[in-house]
Amino acid sequence: MVKLETRVSAEFRMELSGKKIVGYAAKFAPNRSQDLGGFIEQIDPKAFTRSLKAGADVRALIDHNPSLILGRTLAGTLQLSTDSTGLMVEITPPDTSYSRDLMVSLERGDVTQMSFAFITKADQWDTEENLNIRTLLDVDLHDVSAVTYPAYLNTEIGLRSLLEHDANKKVNQVQWQVNLAKFLKLKYS
Repeated sequence: MVKLETRVSAEFRMELSGKKIVGYAAKFAPNRSQDLGGFIEQIDPKAFTRSLKAGADVRALIDHNPSLILGRTLAGTLQLSTDSTGLMVEITPPDTSYSRDLMVSLERGDVTQMSFAFITKADQWDTEENLNIRTLLDVDLHDVSAVTYPAYLNTEIGLRSLLEHDANKKVNQVQWQVNLAKFLKLKYS
């Protein structure tokens, strides 16, 4: 039987009028998870490549709850990409009560991290100073979620305005990712 796994760690931010929720649902090695019950995990920079290139139907959720959907890749309300830092997420949230509640929690700083759910296609196990290290090499990505308790503490999430989003669209994608990474680092450092 194939096992769906979830990992929590992210950064994100958000803005209320014309809002987008953006952040990192996963950050690549050398970033590592907390102890997951006898092992620590890290993510290879190519772990999401196949899944994203295949056009995986990924959902953005709250706490991995499929009833609390924020966006979906097939609907164009969830954009996923990778850069040298990790798996970047950009969500155009719906005008629903649970989405508005999340945005308030983001603005207050009560929710600041993300997670991702996946099925492992390939991994590698090593031992480092009596510690088991699992490296995710290839995964089928199922969802990204704003969460309260992450497995990877260095993920992030937050809000930003549509005006900021539109201005950034005029800059090439690489520069936008660099600018966003700098903003998130300053905001959550």
